[in-house]
Amino acid sequence: MKRRAAIVAGLLAVLAAGATPATAATGHSGPLSLRGTHPDGSTYAIEVPEHWNGTLLSYTPGYGPGAGSGAEAVLAGNTAAQQWLLAHGYALAGTRPFGDGWSVEESLRDVPLTVAVFDRVVGRPSVTLAWGASMGGEVAAGLAERRPDVIDGALPYCGSVAGPVAMQNQALDAAFAVTTLLSTPVKLSGFASTGEEAATVVAAKSALAQAQDTPEGRARIALAAAFAQISPWSVPGTPEPGPRDWAGQEAQEYAAFADTAFSPRYPLEQRAGGPVSWNTGVDYGRELRQSGRLGQVRALYAAAGLDLDADLARLATAPRIQADPHAVAYLARNFSPEGRLTVPVLTLHAKGDNFPTVTQARAYSDVVARAGRTALLREAFVDGPGHCTFSGAELVAAVLTLEHRVKSGNWTGTGAAPLNRLAAALAGGDSGLGGTGFLDLRPDRLLRTYP
Repeated sequence: MKRRAAIVAGLLAVLAAGATPATAATGHSGPLSLRGTHPDGSTYAIEVPEHWNGTLLSYTPGYGPGAGSGAEAVLAGNTAAQQWLLAHGYALAGTRPFGDGWSVEESLRDVPLTVAVFDRVVGRPSVTLAWGASMGGEVAAGLAERRPDVIDGALPYCGSVAGPVAMQNQALDAAFAVTTLLSTPVKLSGFASTGEEAATVVAAKSALAQAQDTPEGRARIALAAAFAQISPWSVPGTPEPGPRDWAGQEAQEYAAFADTAFSPRYPLEQRAGGPVSWNTGVDYGRELRQSGRLGQVRALYAAAGLDLDADLARLATAPRIQADPHAVAYLARNFSPEGRLTVPVLTLHAKGDNFPTVTQARAYSDVVARAGRTALLREAFVDGPGHCTFSGAELVAAVLTLEHRVKSGNWTGTGAAPLNRLAAALAGGDSGLGGTGFLDLRPDRLLRTYP
């Protein structure tokens, strides 16, 4: 027990080298608990421990209800990580935008307001890190490009880091393919109401359920899933299908298909001012060849006695969907990364996530590389299915690794093996943090990136 405690202490000492006590940095010794509302109706929460170490983590939540619907600002997306960080001297802040849904525009404005409140009430931190889950990860990525005056580093986890335009196009390709091939004539964009979109989802789910009962339907679901790169291991608590277990993979894709391909589109269209997705000019045969799923799809089509080329030809001639350029421009501003990082960023994704798919991490690294900022980016991956299901140990290990990069100027221990050692040592000192499952991974390319 003493040896394990010594290992944890040593790791933390290395990663937290250079931390400044709160009394030296700000004169504030804590503890402090503060809740408030910004002028636009967004809310914030701030917690400062008694012995603050000078680092602030600013959290943004994912897609969901805003403060205007009664939801409160939260300090973190994982209770165990939150408790550990506060117990070890980290100050936490959280911001809840006023509006519901894809409120990236407001969050990019409101997070700096929360940090400004912290600076005024507590004092300026020695290190400020932005982190967030899902859509909140997109916000953290946006701050990393636009607000180096506010943050020193960013940890987007399970984040839509390829941006909403690419994410919506990815979903549209799967929805278009499956409704075309299953002869389900439904509207896929330009919705007039939530009710109209809900009717589409009901019809699609019914068609999917019927198709899943036949070999032909399962083959076509697998083809459509390939266009959205839906994970062949999607269901938490289940074993990963083998590399040639085509039927097992398709069953996992089916389980995630409806929620992935038919995720809410009407709220984004309302916010953006029109249809935000298109498939004009898309070559679905080429997409299939680049998807990494060609072997599975061919095998299932052969087993069903279907002609794959005939179905691809059917998709090629089906009427296409167009977007409103002004709506696309709005989503690009809020926020499609251009890769021009201004502070260090460490992303964290699960291999089997679909909201977003892990291919978004590849798209993000590619756009950062094109911008010449690769030195500021590292990516970490966890082995498993599910959305934002990281353990407290995995999240804290990522926080400490990013913090060390900000303080030292060098990336250390970003591979799977050192991250697993750090997370395991953390969990050894606090069993409530859970386990660890980092792995080294190079995801497939996202089929339709933007920009």
